[in-house]
Amino acid sequence: MNQYETERERLARQYEQFSDVALAELAADTGSLTDAARDALRSELTKRSLPIDLAKPDNEDPIQQRQISGPLVMVKRFRDMPEAQIAESILDSAGIDCFLADENTIRMDWLWSNLLGGFKLMVRPEDMDAATQLLDQANVSESTEQGDTTKQPGDKHE
Repeated sequence: MNQYETERERLARQYEQFSDVALAELAADTGSLTDAARDALRSELTKRSLPIDLAKPDNEDPIQQRQISGPLVMVKRFRDMPEAQIAESILDSAGIDCFLADENTIRMDWLWSNLLGGFKLMVRPEDMDAATQLLDQANVSESTEQGDTTKQPGDKHE
């Protein structure tokens, strides 16, 4: 007996003990079941003459899941939390997966910000160009420069 048949028989014995309601709930979400589990469930439903159609497994849907592409890359670095959160929300609203690295550590002790290099906005490598373009369009710049050279109202011209 091969592994498939052994697993199918084990699951068939388990499904025999399920109530009709429990089998119906299991049949509603067969995407997480193995082929052996689906076959054992189909067999038990037929044996009980339950008119329940097995749901289509998730992997048969035309919508494909995104593949994990590798190590994340840093788009921008921020000293202050508000700018970092604005940039993160811009990318989130555009559907780009991102997160702020070192956010929790810096929130716990602000002095760690300089040591860690501030908040780092991280994205997938394939999203780097789109993220950079969005942040540039929104005029979000890195806030790690030592001095702010922008003129404030009331500043005197030199």
